Amino acid sequence: MKNLLKFSILMLLLSSYLGLNAQTGRKPNVIFILADDLGYGNVQSFNPKSKIPTPNLDKLAGEGIKFTRFYSGNTVCAPSRCALMTGYTMGHAWVRGNAKAKDGLGALRARDTTMVQRLHDNGYKTGMFGKWGLGDEDSQGAPHLKGFDSFYGYLDQSHAHDYYTDRLYEIIGGKTVQIPTDTTKYTEDLIINKAVDFINENKGKPFFLYLPLTVPHAELKVPADLLKKFQNADGTSKFPPETPFEKKGNYDSQAQPHATFAAMVNKLDADVGTIVRLIEKLGLDNDTYIFFTSDNGPHKEGGADPIYFNSGGPFRGVKRDLYEGGIRVPLIVRAKGKITPGQTNQSAWAFWDVLPTIGELTGTASPKNIDGLSFSPLLSGKKAVKEHDYLYWQFNEAGLKEALTKGDWKLIRFKKKGSPEKLELYNLKSDIAEKTNIAAKNPVLVKTLYALMKKAKMPSENPRFDWSEMEN
Repeated sequence: MKNLLKFSILMLLLSSYLGLNAQTGRKPNVIFILADDLGYGNVQSFNPKSKIPTPNLDKLAGEGIKFTRFYSGNTVCAPSRCALMTGYTMGHAWVRGNAKAKDGLGALRARDTTMVQRLHDNGYKTGMFGKWGLGDEDSQGAPHLKGFDSFYGYLDQSHAHDYYTDRLYEIIGGKTVQIPTDTTKYTEDLIINKAVDFINENKGKPFFLYLPLTVPHAELKVPADLLKKFQNADGTSKFPPETPFEKKGNYDSQAQPHATFAAMVNKLDADVGTIVRLIEKLGLDNDTYIFFTSDNGPHKEGGADPIYFNSGGPFRGVKRDLYEGGIRVPLIVRAKGKITPGQTNQSAWAFWDVLPTIGELTGTASPKNIDGLSFSPLLSGKKAVKEHDYLYWQFNEAGLKEALTKGDWKLIRFKKKGSPEKLELYNLKSDIAEKTNIAAKNPVLVKTLYALMKKAKMPSENPRFDWSEMEN
């Protein structure tokens, strides 16, 4: 009897020990927060000159690691998100620019698998709340076909201009469907509420939360109570001078665009704080990686004023440029117990590296033929096992633009059909603002980087992004 009792106690202790190890050894949760058109300079921990306080983002940076040379996938929405999801640069991606997803050319194809599909197959509960931009509900790029268990938000980037809308989309019964919404509700609030529900519902199992928020993307609009924070008692803006924006294209009129933009950035910062505090409340700190970045540089649509707000920080250019201001974005990664707080890292990496990086963090296999590399060692203070020889981008609006960085050197190519190309060369170490084009003084280096630029790309299979006529 005594031996049986001893054996029972031993087994109980053993099972408790094994259970504890199983708990602490669980696959980590991953939360990937993507701001829309937020500039590098709009986060105070990256740009102390910023006029808009971002206390939650600054706290997140202080508790984790801040990357100061991280790049978006492209300089506009959809192709940048394509690079993030598929691990391909603009030299190989299917979606290389913004396009309507309904025609199939702006949507991911069946063969374009995403990191979310791999995480889902590895036992993760997967949710997305915000703006997708890579396929409408009837396309092969619809969220329910790309690995998501849950989705709520916008499918199309044009629709995402409307912060008060009569419809959004949701995965119901395993399909992405349109649902009616209350036109008096600010959609950013609806999106955050759904994300909170997802975390609460899946707190006991590994989850991947993709949170592509819509602010501070144009149009410039916030609820009155948020705007009041950036107005004086008499209703005037705290950010004068204000030049009222008159309705143009997709964007409504805005009497105080400066105050409104500040309120949108403040809303973004507060929403990040909501997610972080929930993770802390649920005791998931040590099991959760939180990533925060932006899909491209700051915009100037709808009355936005990136010069006034120093939205690009020290960099030249905005959204739709391939200068640093259009593609260099803030990146913060926090994981308590896994990442030493207060770090700053200058390693050069980009959106296409996120897939293999998260794959390595979660024990999820990555495809072998993608452009991305895992930079997960950087998160623990080590050097990456392998780094890129160069980084490459291409974009075509008002002519083809290409950019390639190799170390501190950067070559930019401009080409319009029927016109000679223009090449610009910069040394990012000595000229971070890309003010002085030194291509004429360095013909051998230009030739070397130009050859790499040709090597970095393949003609697009997508007729919407076939820009081969710009090659000559």
